[in-house]
Amino acid sequence: MQQLINPLSGPVEDLWSLQSLAEVYAYPEQVRRGRAWLRANMVSGLDGAARLDGLSEGLSGAADKRIFGVLRALSDVVLVGAQTVRAEGYRPARARAEFAAAREAAGQRPAPAIAIVSRGLELDPTAPLFTDPLVRTVVVTCEDSPAGARRELARVADLVVAGTSSVDLPAAVAELADRGWTRQLTEGGPRLLGQLAAAGLLDELCLSLAPLVSGGDSPRIVAGPRLPAAQRMRLVSLIEQEGFLFTRYTRAAADPAPDVR
Repeated sequence: MQQLINPLSGPVEDLWSLQSLAEVYAYPEQVRRGRAWLRANMVSGLDGAARLDGLSEGLSGAADKRIFGVLRALSDVVLVGAQTVRAEGYRPARARAEFAAAREAAGQRPAPAIAIVSRGLELDPTAPLFTDPLVRTVVVTCEDSPAGARRELARVADLVVAGTSSVDLPAAVAELADRGWTRQLTEGGPRLLGQLAAAGLLDELCLSLAPLVSGGDSPRIVAGPRLPAAQRMRLVSLIEQEGFLFTRYTRAAADPAPDVR
């Protein structure tokens, strides 16, 4: 049994500096060699609820938002489902001055791109996500998506067409990696995370556990059919702040990831 509160050496209070958090959540070396690494960032209550009053925002707190910002600042692209974009009122990722030099040195754009996964393309092309991004928003869809909506969105976003009747997520992740976006982050929602996990694409899970019990019928962080096989994860970091637990799990060595490039 281990108590993993401060995964870095030095005083615990230093852990909450942006630089220290960036070290705790650094992507593995292999992303520099061109292999995609897909990390999920999710929050849940103690009873497994992924939403409070219909939104994940209700489960969050100041420390959770700080880590949320760091995870975005480290990533090349943020993969998110269209339902979550609509429900949470998604806006473009912003540049953060504290990470500007590191991103430039790593060959990254000033902010990560937002990549929306959608078959139905029920998206508002006049929303800030399309009209005011630092990096052009990407829409990941399939060949059978509505042609008219696809043409309209192509004016304000880059399209990735993967799959025929449904989005082929392995192909989509590979396409994003081919753009040089190997530091990949998904913020769900639960249905998209379930699909990514079922496709064997989930390399890492950063789960914030909020000290709340809400009951109700909120989904878990992974929704959808049962996975073909349970994916074993390995705990690599555990941080506590104001009753929140911030966990970081990576894919267990016995459960290798597919070679997505």
